[in-house]
Amino acid sequence: MYSYLWTNKETYMKILATMVLVATLAGSAFAQGPTPAAKGVTYGTTTTEEGAVPVTELSAKMSNDQFSGKISGKVTEVCQERGCWMKLEKSNGEAMMVKFKDYGFFMPKDIVGHDVVLDGEAVVKEVSVKQQKHYAQDAGKTKAEIDKIKAPKKETQFIAKGVLVL
Repeated sequence: MYSYLWTNKETYMKILATMVLVATLAGSAFAQGPTPAAKGVTYGTTTTEEGAVPVTELSAKMSNDQFSGKISGKVTEVCQERGCWMKLEKSNGEAMMVKFKDYGFFMPKDIVGHDVVLDGEAVVKEVSVKQQKHYAQDAGKTKAEIDKIKAPKKETQFIAKGVLVL
């Protein structure tokens, strides 16, 4: 009786298509975005506030354009595509790019305006025009704003292995 199901190609394809559809729907039902930003929520590796250097003092703490440890600051921007990067407010009116180690976790889009502690490493890097434009697109900038990007720039970037919302 059951051998007929597997010898009839049309029936087999219908069964296979149904199984794929069920698996896809089941997978999407369990897919979740990052937990909404709230005081005490941690993303990535667990970290604490203790010993965090304010982002405004980071430049003075860097040695050979590098720093390893914790920093604290206010989130000014987050990737609107997936939450795969964010920016922290610096004292000079600019923002510091923050990425997440091995893309192991992402930030919720509602984290802008929250104070955070990051645990990881800071490095000075040159960011290409192409990469700057990509970040601008992710942030939802207008075409006019993106077109203003004309030259590479050196900036301090932080690779976080853990983020704590304050």
